[in-house]
Amino acid sequence: MDKNASPKSTVTGGLTTPQTDDGRRAREQIKSVGIIGAGQMGTGIAHVVSLSGYDVVMADLARDRFDAAMAATDKNMARQVAKGRITEADKATAMKRIGYVAKVDDLASCDLVIEAATENEAVKKKIFADFAPKLKKGALLASNTSSISITRLAACTDRPEAFIGMHFMNPVPVMELVELIRGIATDDVTFSLARGFVETLGKTIAVSEDFPAFIVNRILLPMINEAVYTLYEGVGTVEAIDKAMRLGANHPMGPLELADFIGLDTCLSVMQVLYEGLADSKYRPCPLLVKYVEAGWLGKKTKRGFYDYRGEKPVPTR
Repeated sequence: MDKNASPKSTVTGGLTTPQTDDGRRAREQIKSVGIIGAGQMGTGIAHVVSLSGYDVVMADLARDRFDAAMAATDKNMARQVAKGRITEADKATAMKRIGYVAKVDDLASCDLVIEAATENEAVKKKIFADFAPKLKKGALLASNTSSISITRLAACTDRPEAFIGMHFMNPVPVMELVELIRGIATDDVTFSLARGFVETLGKTIAVSEDFPAFIVNRILLPMINEAVYTLYEGVGTVEAIDKAMRLGANHPMGPLELADFIGLDTCLSVMQVLYEGLADSKYRPCPLLVKYVEAGWLGKKTKRGFYDYRGEKPVPTR
């Protein structure tokens, strides 16, 4: 294709997406996508992938998590229909494309498998080490990790050259960006197919080197951690800190509210990866963040974090 020519477009799931050579190859080679984990991120990924015309199979030990994922997807797609972004027919077709299996091994026939399990390196390594040898030859593996070394995760598999980081932003149906991260062994074919696949989802790509927390979280999480230190040291209350950043820095959401939305356990995990991976004291997780996680106050998903979400309106907890 002429590099100066505009790429052709295709309409998938009500979305107009660029059709580059990489995108065409991705459409030809990737028909079914497996997703490991039916949590918040896995649910969002399944939403955009099914809406873009791919068959999706979600693997999760808990059937009730898959049922909750489907209910959330139905609700979120209904919101898109109401806004005129997709049609009712698009929604119905996309929902039918999503299936469920209880065992990760049942994803062995997929062309691409995206891991979206908890942000814990030991958990991810075990999943990949157990599952990768059972995945069909030629299939790609991707991790949605937001911070962990792609090179280390790939080394646990039988196909490090076919392994890549594919970090979607939360909430996946709304956020435009996907970070692509190559491990040291990731080959050019894998990178091109992954890039083409993401393009067919209508997302924008930022390519990151394989350093702790990549680009977005390398910048975002230390800011959130500093906001927690500001609270810990008594510089301001939860309400004051969030108000200051919303109105003083024009952020759409205050850093402590955002931390609750991300999940305080995830925030802590990313900070620990940065602290251990870069050996710099500026990345030390705030003791107050550690304390909230120890208490099980993980944010919106547990109804308590820096805000208490159990009533009609969120109420600051400090």
